[in-house]
Amino acid sequence: MKKAAFILTLCGLSLIAKSQNASVEKSTFGVQTGVLGLWAYNEVKLSNSIALRTELGFDFGIWETTYYDSYDSPFILTPVIVIEPRFYYNLQKRLQNSKRIDGNSGNFIALKTSYHPELALFNTDDAPVVSDFAIIPTWGIRRNIGDHFNYEAGIGAGYSYTFAERAGYSEDESGFELNMHLRIGYRF
Repeated sequence: MKKAAFILTLCGLSLIAKSQNASVEKSTFGVQTGVLGLWAYNEVKLSNSIALRTELGFDFGIWETTYYDSYDSPFILTPVIVIEPRFYYNLQKRLQNSKRIDGNSGNFIALKTSYHPELALFNTDDAPVVSDFAIIPTWGIRRNIGDHFNYEAGIGAGYSYTFAERAGYSEDESGFELNMHLRIGYRF
C-alpha cells in the first residue's frame, strides 16, 4: 500500500511538473525594419498574456497630401514614439500544440498609440513638418525565425489627430487612419 501511494505521488508530481503556464516574456528587446521604417522596441510583461510595448523609431514617407501640395513629393524621415499594450491571446494553445512562444511569438490584439513630433530628417523640399497623434486598435501576429530573428504583421483602423495649426495651416484635422505593417526583426 505504501509503495502504491508513493508511485501515485510520483506520477502526480510529474504531471504537475509537465503542465506549463503560457506567458509572455518578462522583457524582450529588439529592432525591426519594414518597408517604410526602422524601429527599436522593448516589451515588458504586465501579466501572463499582456505586454506593454514601447517603441522608438523612424517612419519614412513620400508625402502627397493637402499639406504638401506645393512641394514635389517631399521625402522625409520622421521620428515616432509608440506605446502599445498587447494582449497575446493564443499562447496556451500554441504551447499545447508544441509551437514556440519565446520572444512573445503568437497572435495579439493591441492598442497602438503613436506620436510623430514636428521633426524630420532628409526633408528634401524643406516642407513644413506636421505632427500627429493616433490611436489604432490592431490585430497582428509575430513568429520566430531561428533563435533571434522574427517577423510581424498587423492590420488595424483607428483615429488620428493632426496638429496642422502649429505648422501654420488654418486648422487641425482629425480622421480615420489605417495601420498595416509587415516587419522583420532581430531580438537580442
